[in-house]
Amino acid sequence: MVIGDEKMAQQIHYEIFRRRGASGSWTLVEARDRREDALKFAESLISGDTIGIKVVKETYTEETGDYLSLTIFEHGENKKRSKAVSDEPPPLPCFRPDDLYSYHARKTIASLIPDFLARHKVTVTELGHRPDLIERLEATGTLLQHAIQRVAVAQAASGENQLAKIIRGLHDLTTQTMHRVYRDAEKKRFVAVAPGGLLAHAEKLASVSDGQYLLNGSIAHYLKDTKGWDEKVVRLMLLMEEATGETPGAKLLFLCIDNLISEVLGGSAGLRELIGAKETNGVAVMALVRLYLGLEPEETEGREGLIALTRQFKTDKLGNARIAIAQRILAEIKSFKRLCPDSVENEFKMLRQIANLVVTGIGKYLSHEDLISAFVLRSQRLITAEALAPYLSGVTPDVKLERILFVEENIIGVENKRRLADYVTPVITGSNFETHYQATNVPPLQRLQQLCTLQGRVQRSGFQEKQRSEICDILDKVAANVEVKARLFDSIERKSGSHIDKAVMLLRLVNANAFTTPRLAAKARQMIMGYMGQPGFLTGYIGQAAQNGDHAAAMAGLMENLAKAGISQEVGLKAIAA
Repeated sequence: MVIGDEKMAQQIHYEIFRRRGASGSWTLVEARDRREDALKFAESLISGDTIGIKVVKETYTEETGDYLSLTIFEHGENKKRSKAVSDEPPPLPCFRPDDLYSYHARKTIASLIPDFLARHKVTVTELGHRPDLIERLEATGTLLQHAIQRVAVAQAASGENQLAKIIRGLHDLTTQTMHRVYRDAEKKRFVAVAPGGLLAHAEKLASVSDGQYLLNGSIAHYLKDTKGWDEKVVRLMLLMEEATGETPGAKLLFLCIDNLISEVLGGSAGLRELIGAKETNGVAVMALVRLYLGLEPEETEGREGLIALTRQFKTDKLGNARIAIAQRILAEIKSFKRLCPDSVENEFKMLRQIANLVVTGIGKYLSHEDLISAFVLRSQRLITAEALAPYLSGVTPDVKLERILFVEENIIGVENKRRLADYVTPVITGSNFETHYQATNVPPLQRLQQLCTLQGRVQRSGFQEKQRSEICDILDKVAANVEVKARLFDSIERKSGSHIDKAVMLLRLVNANAFTTPRLAAKARQMIMGYMGQPGFLTGYIGQAAQNGDHAAAMAGLMENLAKAGISQEVGLKAIAA
């Protein structure tokens, strides 16, 4: 995560995954805060077409801002069934030293030793070209060995008997790569070049087979004495002045800078220092989005590297770096960490703000499908009973319903909205709900307007059609009971005044959203049409409503008000008595 510098308590949650069908993939079903709850829920899923269940413990590491994953429960078949199982040993992920400098290899290495990279404030590329850092990594003893073992275990997933062989192969490859760096450093192949001379050096290396490797070594030497991530970015941005043009050397230099920046942005430690301390994780994610979109940071003091990088993004440069920041944004949205931990309402508001801003950046670096998937997952985690309970407890039934509808307006995903609708029925069918709306201390018209407003929000919601209909019907029944007890229609009928006045009053109430549908709205329409059918209605109405003798405008206004009440012009004209 990208948050402040202050130390935080260790945060742990448990994710439950399920696999269905012989060739199905793992699907996240639920996330729980307590270990016992997660294990109990996982066991309840063991049935039917479920062939595999596992519970993964996710521990947030403050130093790197990443989660460490540990499987604590497995049941059933936890690997896909293949049509044929080969007796051949699984291939190594890399075959020669150059393979360890590829994009996927660098990304894997960064995920294996994030603490080491964060502690020394270096990228994987710098590590792979600096013998002093390689010596420190070797000196850690078990760290390197554990990293090799983790890769080997993953690679040997379909052939555990070959694990030892894979470990030996990876260890030999790693040793060859480190010795290569030691030899090249001794031979001074990593030429120390100051800014202003790197382009010329890059032009010489552009035609050499290992030119990118050697140029990265020179850049790593150039960055060696930087004190922090922002200074590192500042120095790389200075090199961008040389990486212009279409010559082979300029393209090579640009590629090296782009890759290095992408590694800085791909790690939590670099981002945390680059963006600065933020009061909440939501504010930090918003800062990432602003960076991705090329918008100036809100805090500029001491952020020279961030400002320079933002300007590059604004001109759509450094594509690999922008991809890295886009992936980081997606990871933050998908993560379990709250955006605003102290307020559920602020959590949803911040989520909407982030969504409204980041959606403008959909394009070649950030796909619409990936973004929607991330927000659906975030929404899923926010509508669990554990997440919503504090937000919905200790409030009156009407407020509880309003809060559920507020949540609905700020989440996405058809299934998420379906699950959220299940929270509504117990609220509105409980005795407390109708009792609250039958309270005599609130004017009946005000209660009816609130029920009509709630019904309107439900009708506009993303709940499934059947759920919407059921909820709206219950609200309409409650409103009808309120009207019966308050005798609102009877009081209008008994009210002194002409039938014109009574029709106008009902039209105003309809336009003021006082009547739910279908019961109350239908009753109001019936009464309005009855009053319009009284002799002399049209003449009297025009006489009262016409201003400056404009009868046409008065008639148009009547038709408009009738339309709002659900009475068509044709029906209204037939009902009106002259």
